Amino acid sequence: MRKIQTCFDQLIYDAGEVLRTKLLRTDATVNWYRIYWRRMWREIRCQSIPEFTSNLGRQHLLDRFGQLDYATLSKRDKDFVKIVSVLCEFYDTGTITRSRERLQLDGVIGALVKQFVDHLATLRLKSTTIREREHYLSKFLIYMKDKGIASIDKVDKFVIIDYLRTLDIRHSTVAHMTLRAIRTFLKFLFEQGLIKEDISLSVPQDNYQKQAKLPSVFSVDEIQRMISKIDRARPSGKRNYAIVLIAARLGLRASDIAGLKFENLFWQQSIISICQYKTGRQLQLPLLAEVGEAIIEYLKYGRPISNEPYVFLSAGSPFRRMHTPGITSLVNRAFILSGVNIEHRHHGPHALRHSLASLLLEQSIVLPVITEVLGHENSRSTKYYLRIDLTSMKQCMLEAPAVADDFYNHKGGCFYA
Repeated sequence: MRKIQTCFDQLIYDAGEVLRTKLLRTDATVNWYRIYWRRMWREIRCQSIPEFTSNLGRQHLLDRFGQLDYATLSKRDKDFVKIVSVLCEFYDTGTITRSRERLQLDGVIGALVKQFVDHLATLRLKSTTIREREHYLSKFLIYMKDKGIASIDKVDKFVIIDYLRTLDIRHSTVAHMTLRAIRTFLKFLFEQGLIKEDISLSVPQDNYQKQAKLPSVFSVDEIQRMISKIDRARPSGKRNYAIVLIAARLGLRASDIAGLKFENLFWQQSIISICQYKTGRQLQLPLLAEVGEAIIEYLKYGRPISNEPYVFLSAGSPFRRMHTPGITSLVNRAFILSGVNIEHRHHGPHALRHSLASLLLEQSIVLPVITEVLGHENSRSTKYYLRIDLTSMKQCMLEAPAVADDFYNHKGGCFYA
């Protein structure tokens, strides 16, 4: 039995290393995968199974969930299915592919989808937008295969409506994104002369309106309490302390903190100058004394010896640059360990960014200045934060005029006798 356990431990170790090196998953994410894999193996071993195989893993999922629709599962169960499937894939192929690499765009319609995706790339759309369209069209393609639809000429309004009925109605965004992807795809085919009729006009319209959620913010006292609870005696604590200070005091996004290089630190001028990952715009911020001292402490006493050009490295060997999920994970953990109330509130780096915007608004800093601090392209994005400026909104409140007594005493009124 010990030999069997050793073989399985080696399997999940190797799979975890592929996740770490090829897919650039953080240490926390890899450990999370391995916890689920061991949990699954304990359940299988209870049946006196001698050795793990991919067939056993898939059968375990089938025994546990039956033929249930994946979309109806809880997030916890979806995670379990995904993680076990990843291990089965590694067992079969010796590698793990990204989700977008698993898309099957085959057949005549699949070839048309590939042409559409290539066309989107020529329009210089964001890669995330292109992957989004490809994702929703691949789902539609799977549905058409199941229905035996092999030609784009067979696609009409009724086929699309029938497909929409298979989607989870609890998530209006999915239906909206699906309709948009199908509509732009069919429009492309017509404009390229690949179909004779513009059937994009038959794609139903929806009344979806994206409503931005109210940002999660924390008070100055809550943030200071969280920062003070970070264990700075450990090397990783020194790193975490510097990262949290950068997010809280400067409002940098997690992606920009992860991508921070030594060349971005201008010590003599006391500024940080970066090209923002999200917008591509150059941003200069003051290198505050508190932030600079925290970075220096980490560089002197916490950062592993490495030739990496990035400031912040992973805590475990091999020491590589940190990525956005790792930054988010450590800020989340810092909030949790601090005991600050995080119920119904996001508690990652973006919450610290929101909190900085809220503080600046409370101090009556004008909107263009806040726009520059946050690195927004224009003030329209910054206006998103006006909804959390309760102090200013109270100044805009108008007194409601008194209601005459006759209103309540008239026939049909509350006090009519």
